Amino acid sequence: MNAPSPLSWTENDTSRSALWRSDQVMPKHVVLADDTLSADTAYRLACAGTGLLWRGDFQNARQMLQALTRRIDKPKKVRPQKSNGDAPVLPGAAFHLHRQAQAQRTRVLSQVLVELSADYRIDLRRAPDVHAACVQAFGPSNGQNSVLSLRSLQGVIGAFEWRKNGVAVPAMGEALRIYPHYGVFSPVRGEYIDLVTQAPLPPAFAADPVAFDIGVGTGVLSAVLARRGAKKVIGTDLSERALACALDNLQRLGLQNQVQLLQTHLFPPGQAPLVVCNPPWLPARPTSVLEQAVYDEGSQMLKGFLHGLPTHLSPGGEGWLILSDLAEHLGLRSREALLGWIADAGLQVLGRLDVKPVHGKAQDRTDPLHAARAAEVTSLWRLGVAG
Repeated sequence: MNAPSPLSWTENDTSRSALWRSDQVMPKHVVLADDTLSADTAYRLACAGTGLLWRGDFQNARQMLQALTRRIDKPKKVRPQKSNGDAPVLPGAAFHLHRQAQAQRTRVLSQVLVELSADYRIDLRRAPDVHAACVQAFGPSNGQNSVLSLRSLQGVIGAFEWRKNGVAVPAMGEALRIYPHYGVFSPVRGEYIDLVTQAPLPPAFAADPVAFDIGVGTGVLSAVLARRGAKKVIGTDLSERALACALDNLQRLGLQNQVQLLQTHLFPPGQAPLVVCNPPWLPARPTSVLEQAVYDEGSQMLKGFLHGLPTHLSPGGEGWLILSDLAEHLGLRSREALLGWIADAGLQVLGRLDVKPVHGKAQDRTDPLHAARAAEVTSLWRLGVAG
C-alpha cells in the first residue's frame, strides 16, 4: 500500500498539512467550510475541484453532502442532437459515458473533507466516534493528523459494520458468514459461490485433493474448496488487505490449517488438479482499491490466468474460470474474443455452468445499463489442457 501524501491548506494565517487518506485524487486547492456555506456555493466550488475542509457541525456536513448529491443527481435537460446518419455506435459507448458520469459524480461528492486527529478523533460538534473503524481500516496513525473525504469516512464506517456483522453465505451451509475487511470486495453476489459449490470435481482431484484459489479476496472460495474436500488449498493475492482478510475468515471457520496464503501475482509454484479464478469481470480502469475487484484494465488478469493455466494444471486437472458475460452485453468484450483467448492459451472448454444473477440493479429499469444487467449470465467455465 502506498504511503499517504500530505494535504496542505492555510488556516488562521498558518500553513497546515495532514496526511491524505482517500482513494480519490487529492484536491489542489482547499478552503475552510462551515454551517454558513450555502449548498449552491459549495456545489460550485466542488465542481471546480476545490476541497471543502469542514469546520462546522458534523451532522451539517452530512446534510451538505446530501444537498450536493441532490444537485448532481438532478435530471439534466437533454438537448436534441444532430443526426449522424448511419454513423456506427462505438462499442461500449453507453458504459463509458456512464463511467464518466459516475467518475464526475464521485469527484464532486468527494470534495467535502473531514480532518482526523492523531488518535483518529473528529474535533467537530456532534461527530461520531470513528477511532475503532479508522484503526481497523488504516492501522496505527503514527501520531499524525489526516484528512479524508466524508464519503470515504462513510465507507470506512460501513466497512467496520460489514466486518462486525459479516455477510451470510448460504451456499456454505449452516448460516456461515464471511467478514470482509476495508478495501476487500464483499461476496454480496452469491451466485458465483453457488457455482463453485455445484460444479463436478475433476476425477484427478480425488487422487490429489489440492486446489489453487487465484485472487483469494475474502477467502470465501478457498473456504468452499476446503469444505468440498480439498486437503490443501493455496490462495494467492497481491493485496495485503485481502490476505489479512482471508486469514481472518479462515481462522473463524477453523480452516486455516487447510489453506496456505501466498502474496504473489496469479499462480503459486507447482501444479494442482483444480485451479479456480474469479477475476474482475469488466475490462476497464479501476479508480479505487475496491474497484480493482470489479475492473480489470485490458483484461490483464483474465488473459494472464488463461495463459498460465496449462503449466499449472496437473494431468487431468481443470481450471474453473468464473466470469460474468456483462462485458459482452456492454460491448466491452465479445464471446469470440474470450473463446479465442482460451484456444490461444492451449485450453479447451470441458463444460460450463450458468446462473442468472439476482440483484437489485438487474431489476432497476432506471439504471442506464439496465438492458445489459437484465441479460447478464454468470458462468463457471470448466477448462482443460487441449489434447
